[in-house]
Amino acid sequence: MTVVGPFGLSVQDRDLTSDVQAGMDAVEASLAETVKSDVPFITVTASHLIEAGGKRFRPLLVMLAAQFGDPYAPGVVPSAVVVELTHLATLYHDDVMDEAPVRRGAQSANSRWDNSVAILTGDFLFSRASQVLADLGPEAVRIQADAFERLVTGQILETAGPTAEDDPLQHYLAVIAGKTGSLVAVSCHLGALMAGAAPETVEILRLYGERMGTAFQLADDVLDIASDGHESGKTPGTDLREGVPTLPILLLQQMPVDPADPEDVRLRELLTLDLAADDELHAEALKLLRRHPALERARRDTLRYAEEARALLAPLPECPAKAALQGLCDAVAIRTM
Repeated sequence: MTVVGPFGLSVQDRDLTSDVQAGMDAVEASLAETVKSDVPFITVTASHLIEAGGKRFRPLLVMLAAQFGDPYAPGVVPSAVVVELTHLATLYHDDVMDEAPVRRGAQSANSRWDNSVAILTGDFLFSRASQVLADLGPEAVRIQADAFERLVTGQILETAGPTAEDDPLQHYLAVIAGKTGSLVAVSCHLGALMAGAAPETVEILRLYGERMGTAFQLADDVLDIASDGHESGKTPGTDLREGVPTLPILLLQQMPVDPADPEDVRLRELLTLDLAADDELHAEALKLLRRHPALERARRDTLRYAEEARALLAPLPECPAKAALQGLCDAVAIRTM
């Protein structure tokens, strides 16, 4: 059994392993080359997050989707570079908005330099992604432009927060669909399109990516509460500490208070406090939330999205690439346990 890509994805087919690994290696080399600038300082800042590593989840999906056409087609690797550069650019901007000191185990760009450098570096990466994209043709440009609009809209929705008329949970799911689902969907879409897959196959893979992107973000929400930090790569309860209302909290807020359950009453009281200011209260809230039915419900909802993604693949022919995409659905289940 060979492991390729993030999340311990297991691929048992030797030819697929070889194709995907070769593609990922080509993407890595192209990323490093694409962010080089005539200004040495820009090369350093633009390479910062590339050198910090990452799962390269989106390029992996490009490579797997391309298996349903010609995986060696000339547009496959560049399209993977486009989606990864776009993703990296958003990380530079996110760290400024979140005032994050660390990204991927390294000092964030805004901490190492300053907010202006981080923002402008993100803009530089967007420009380089656009240059690569322009060579892929007008349809690819339109697809990426639509996804970028959705991504920015999702970020604006998150920043503005739900209105009094909005359902907070539905608002949150719309944010995830925009910020995460859109670019994951484009990864599958461009991979299949550039490989020359049949139109109906391209659409199936696009829809799969949309659902899978949401599933993985919701799995992160569960991991933030349930994990010991090894799998998520960050301190458990980070979202809880920062008061970010992710899926488990939003589901909890939808559930009626059980006055006969002192733990339920206490947890809701804790969630009204500033948990960032008190480590003991944060630890208590995390402990109670891990035992609360809302966390199990969040797991079930996450698995539902993963199973919906799996079901979308049903019309595709049986092949190692389909099995690998199904394996990503299994990885969601493993991550949320």
